[in-house]
Formats: sequence, C-alpha cells, structure tokens
Amino acid sequence: MSNDFYTTSIVPHKGIIIKICRAYTDSQEDFEDFYQEACLQIWKSRDAFQEKSKWSTWIYRITLNICLTLSKKNKRKHNTIEILTEESEKNTAFQNESLNLLYDAIKKLSEVDRAVILLHLEENPHKEIAEIIGTSSNNIAVRINRIKKQLKVILDGKIN
Repeated sequence: MSNDFYTTSIVPHKGIIIKICRAYTDSQEDFEDFYQEACLQIWKSRDAFQEKSKWSTWIYRITLNICLTLSKKNKRKHNTIEILTEESEKNTAFQNESLNLLYDAIKKLSEVDRAVILLHLEENPHKEIAEIIGTSSNNIAVRINRIKKQLKVILDGKIN
C-alpha cells in the first residue's frame, strides 16, 4: 500500500475505521488485525470503486464487511477453544471509562444494530446509513430509536 494512498484516502476516514473495528473486537491484538485487514481491503478494492456513492460510504461498507467476516471467524475459533479472560485483560484502548461502557454496551447489540448505531454516532444522515446497510431511511430511523432504548437499558444496568 503506498503512503500517498494511505495518507489521502484512509487517514481522513481513520476515525470510523477505528470505531467499527473497536466495536467488533475485545482485545488490542484483534483490533489491530481487523484495522490492518480493513485498510488492506480498502486498498485492494480501490479500483472497483465506481463513484456511485461517496468514498466514505465505500470505506464504511468494506470495514463493516471485514469486521463481520473476521468476527464470525473469531467466534468459531473461540467456540472451539474456551478462553478464560479476566476483566483487567479486556481491551482498554480508550482510557475514558464512560466510553468503554458505551462500547461494551454496543458490543451487546446485533451485528447490524452495531453498524447502524456507529454510523449514527458518526452523524451520518439516515439516507447514507440506509444505503450502507441496504434498507430504507424510515427503517433506519425506527431502528435507531429502538437501539437507543436498548443501549439505555444496558447502560442503566451498569451505571446504577
């Protein structure tokens, strides 16, 4: 991957790549693997980009697909070998405890709901989220309200 491509095409969207990868991983090692694979796949698929959507939408789709694929592989691997982890060994990529609580709550959502709420938190319009997820804007609006209620229930249980 050339430095120019990384600097001009990935770095401006690095935040969402990081957030999506973090929402689908539990360890720093997995996070780094997911991030690296997402960047590699973005680079490999750059010639397939047809400009029918924004570049950022393309990056969201690739990153989300990579994370979903790798998390399924990890689940199979973890189902085969039982791994015991202490709470202190969990990913602490962010030192902000509130942010860690939010990511922990987001990880309890379904894969699609995780993607929707991450895109919403990035302040993407419903139309763009719908395009990425493959549904209607109305469906996204309803889904976001339901997700917010789910997160509130999860977080109320942890905070109180």
